[in-house]
Amino acid sequence: MLLRIEHETCYHYAPSVKTAQHMAHLRPLDNAYQEVLSHELAITPAPTQQSQARDACGNTRTFFSLATRHERLQVVARSLVRTSRAPAVKNAISWEDARERLRYHREAAYDPAAEFAFASSYVPRHPEFHAYALRSFTPGRSLTEAARDLMARIHQDFDYDTEATDAATPALDALRLRQGVCQDFAHVMLASLRSLGLAARYVSGYLLTEPPPGQPRLLGSDASHAWVSVYVPAREGAGQWLDLDPTNCREAGEDYVVLAIGRDYADVSPLRGVIHGGAHHRLHVAVTVTPKIAA
Repeated sequence: MLLRIEHETCYHYAPSVKTAQHMAHLRPLDNAYQEVLSHELAITPAPTQQSQARDACGNTRTFFSLATRHERLQVVARSLVRTSRAPAVKNAISWEDARERLRYHREAAYDPAAEFAFASSYVPRHPEFHAYALRSFTPGRSLTEAARDLMARIHQDFDYDTEATDAATPALDALRLRQGVCQDFAHVMLASLRSLGLAARYVSGYLLTEPPPGQPRLLGSDASHAWVSVYVPAREGAGQWLDLDPTNCREAGEDYVVLAIGRDYADVSPLRGVIHGGAHHRLHVAVTVTPKIAA
């Protein structure tokens, strides 16, 4: 599938900002199931400095600084991405076996996925997450079956409410509220999985704006989206990542575009920065994802 994405972020400041430094994660990820065919980042006013680098997870991040006074900052990312469906996860092991394989054992082979089994800034360890997870992770159940059940429970138990939380809401608050948006659903699912010693990562990205004929419109369209990638160790050889979307209760498919992966939202926020001035601001974000018909 060919997907065209336009992601516009616009800040209006009062009073004006004197200087600023920003970090953006706005270039989609290249991986085995996703290819970035084109990408451009338009920044107004023009940056004084701008550079790109890869972070520890392989995401492309763009740093830019503004040394001129400005009352408005506009950042528009335009990308064309070819996506394909990841193969089904096979030979799923029990979740207890998966946990055991991620534990440290003397002289055992190191699995890099184990780094995603630890607590992080937005995803702490807490007994309430463990208790919530155990309803799905019953003894001997396969990891994939249990993870899908957890996804379905979050989808059923939580109300999608854009007014209930904000970007800084702790995952434990979202768990207790049983309300939030895709970021909250992802953080709750991550915290539940990691409370059991399992590895899972936060995925930021996009959904296709217009659904196929006859299918319902998906929550998260026309906005940045977030979901969870669960690591499934293999009985032999390399493991696989299973992408699950608790907001829409489905596996991510070729109508999803991965923007960046990390431990939680703090690692991959689309745009963040430090400004001098601009005590008050208004933020406008617009995202459009449309299919492109191949010539």
